[in-house]
Amino acid sequence: MIIKKKIWPEYFDKIISRKKNFEIRLADSEYNVGDILVLEEWNPKTERYTGRKIEKKISYILKTKDLKFWKKEDIDKFGFVVISLD
Repeated sequence: MIIKKKIWPEYFDKIISRKKNFEIRLADSEYNVGDILVLEEWNPKTERYTGRKIEKKISYILKTKDLKFWKKEDIDKFGFVVISLD
């Protein structure tokens, strides 16, 4: 399956440069390992697509809604961090 999503320029550039190898998204689409995520650069200032896009194959999915590792008050206090590993 091919899934198209907007991405802001600063995040698009990080993916192109290989400094960022993850995406955080609402689970508003049915994502599956093996799907192709097409990230289309969107400029929020002009509210237009720039024409740049990149395709990435989904290799891992972690859905966070059901995770019960931490207490709600700890999540409210600290929030989450996503760590990319090389």
